[in-house]
Amino acid sequence: MNAPVQPDLTGHVELPWHRGPLASFDTETTGTVVGTDRIVSAALIRANGETLRWLSDVDGVEIPAAATAVHGITTEHARAHGRPVKEVVEEITGWLTHELFSGGALVVMNAPFDLSLLDAECARHGAPTVVDRIGTVAPIVDPLVLDRAIDKYRKGRRNLESLAAHYGVQLDDAHSADADALAALQVARAIADRYEDLHVPARILHGWQVQWHEKWAANYEAFLRKSKPTATVDRGWPVRPTGGAS
Repeated sequence: MNAPVQPDLTGHVELPWHRGPLASFDTETTGTVVGTDRIVSAALIRANGETLRWLSDVDGVEIPAAATAVHGITTEHARAHGRPVKEVVEEITGWLTHELFSGGALVVMNAPFDLSLLDAECARHGAPTVVDRIGTVAPIVDPLVLDRAIDKYRKGRRNLESLAAHYGVQLDDAHSADADALAALQVARAIADRYEDLHVPARILHGWQVQWHEKWAANYEAFLRKSKPTATVDRGWPVRPTGGAS
């Protein structure tokens, strides 16, 4: 799969983010530690509706049984059917760059995890990141950040399955990258349908989310420090600045 050619944006007309082109990205991984865990599979639903899927050979790393229990991919399957991880991360960053450069927004649920882990994989394998390619990772739409900001007092969990249920989105085959990417996209659109105050261009929504995440992180850190004075919560959104390879 060759890297896409970047389009000419001359004459591009800015639209509210939910009416413009929307792509969606998700990964399944070996674990939850950005600096050390690896991408196992990934999916990108492009703005034109096409779905791209990747499976990595995880570069000889063992996929823990706990991770397999979540996404169903074993080490043996990844080694037998996955492609070299450097090729995978280069293609992923190429396509994410293309979608962002095309004038739309990219939906990523809990963006600091997926995008920072992708950056760490790029660093590990000497591949250019999205920032290396276009100078920024924007505009991003993160359903988690939106939901926290607009309905901050609602009780209960805010993982993708919970948000899908709350916003009336059907999520089949949860924890497969393509199903989760589709659900995140639909949740983002459902949030836009429900809250007219969010009907702004993607670049403005991106800036709001930076501020909302910063405020949430500060409040959560203050809460944690009541029992653990040294606790910290990373402020980075949509990519953690500390998301390098170990």
